[in-house]
Order: sequence, then C-alpha cells, then structure tokens
Amino acid sequence: ALPREVIEVEIDAQGRWIVAGEELAAEVALARLSRVDVFFLGLHGGEGEDGTIQGLLSASGRVHTGSGVRASAVCMDKLATRGIAQSVDVRVAAGLCFGATEWRSDRAGLLVRIEQISSEGWVLKPRFGGSSVAMTVTRDRAALEPGVEAVLATGDDVLVEARVPGVETSCGVLGDRGEAPHALMPIEIRPAKGEWFDFAEKYSADGAHELCPPQSVGERGIARIRAAAERVFARAGCEGYARIDFIVPRSGTEELEPVMLEVNTLPGFTERSLLPQEAAYEGIDYTALCVRILESALRRAAVAP
Repeated sequence: ALPREVIEVEIDAQGRWIVAGEELAAEVALARLSRVDVFFLGLHGGEGEDGTIQGLLSASGRVHTGSGVRASAVCMDKLATRGIAQSVDVRVAAGLCFGATEWRSDRAGLLVRIEQISSEGWVLKPRFGGSSVAMTVTRDRAALEPGVEAVLATGDDVLVEARVPGVETSCGVLGDRGEAPHALMPIEIRPAKGEWFDFAEKYSADGAHELCPPQSVGERGIARIRAAAERVFARAGCEGYARIDFIVPRSGTEELEPVMLEVNTLPGFTERSLLPQEAAYEGIDYTALCVRILESALRRAAVAP
C-alpha cells in the first residue's frame, strides 16, 4: 500500500536536511525519518542526481524513487553516457573531452582539434553539469577559448561536441527492473527567442515552446526516438523513470537517425516539466505519474535481495 502521509524535506546548498523547519545533519535527519517508507526524490543535478543521495539512502537501507547509485553516477557523466549510447547503436555527435591540465599544457593543439570536429559549429559544456550552466553553443571560432574557460571555471572537465542542426526533442521513459522500458511520446522543444534550449528558455515564463507530440518530426522519426530512448535507458540500468534528450537532424527533406544529447535520471518534475507533459499525453495525469513512480520504487524494494 502507498504511504498516506507526505513529509516535505529540503536539502540546502550546504547539505543540511531541513525537516519541519529545523536544519539537521543528514544522519540525524534520517534517524528522525526512520518511519518513512519511501523517499520521493525531487532533486535535480549535482549531488541530488549523481548517485550521492542515492548511495546515502541505500547504505542506510532506505527506499527511494528513481535509479540507483550506478545508473545515477554513470548518467551524470556525459562522456560515459556517450559510450553507453554508442554500445546500443544510438548516434552521438563527434566529440572531445579534456581537463584543465591538458588545456594549460596544450591550448593551441586542443583548439585545432576542436575546430576539426565540425564545420557546423560547436557545443561546449561541463562533463558533469546540468541545466545548461556554463554551456556555449557557437559557430564562431573566437568563442571557443572563452567557452572552454567558462567550463573550466566551474571546476569540471570540458566536453566539446559538434553542433548538430535539427529539431531538439526529449523522450521520457518509464520502467521497472526486469521489465521492458516504455518510452512516452517525445516532446519537441522549440526555443522562443534564442537558438537553443538554454537556462532562460528552460525556466522563464516566456521560454521555449514545448510541443507534444512533436510537430516537426514525422512518425518514423518519433518511432526512432522512442526506440533509441528505450535502448539507452535499459543499457544504462535506469529504473523508475528518466528523460533522454535528442536532436533529429535532416538531410534535405529526409530525417536522419536521432542524435542523443544526454540522460536525466531525475528530470524536472513540476507539472509544466517535460516528462509530466509527455505522460499527460498518454492519459497519465500528474498524480497518477507520482503514484506510478512510488509503486515502482516499493516493488523494487520488495524484491531486492
């Protein structure tokens, strides 16, 4: 049976757990919350999505929604996720990853290698980051060096990928351990002002238009997105739910194979967020989606060794 009481817990930037208005160390909070049946993770990015919280809860014998430690950590690493996608025949853009030491010792050489990746432009982003923070999308070679520096200033490695012109989409996937994952209807992301889905387009009230089902992708393209999303979800070991982002490129009038951008194991989860919109298209309202995710977590806990 599902829990009947909901307790709101906030984790601040310093890692303190705030329970009923009181700031507590994590271990103290967990002891106080000993009767909680399942933790519904509403976190996004950083230690909320990279396996840290998942590891803490698992080590404490607590049940939580979403993927476990391994899948959470792997999917937060965009370089590792590229390898996962390629292992199941899902396309990724040409790319290059390097850290601060390499950049300081061979800046000129790396800039040449970056330029050789693409003639259409480049996307520079933190290897482990999210929400488009410190990300640069450009066709201008002069913007490459500042773009690299912006990523390195976050303390992260730099992942450079070829810019792939096309239709940006996202595909939510629901799935339980031992069962075939189910990809929801993808959603098209059409920036309102800029050229790409940056922080403002994601979170401002007048941001990107989100179209479900996609209006700029045909039935075959939609089927390809869904199949690719299911393969990546399964190979990465995701559980419960995730959201996988793609670009659908074109050659003339022909849609090409979707190119995977990244995997979000704890995607945004307001009613306006992408995955809940996709679920709503299939008749799963917000409450039903939350219940489904909770039930998934409780089922996994019931069969865990």
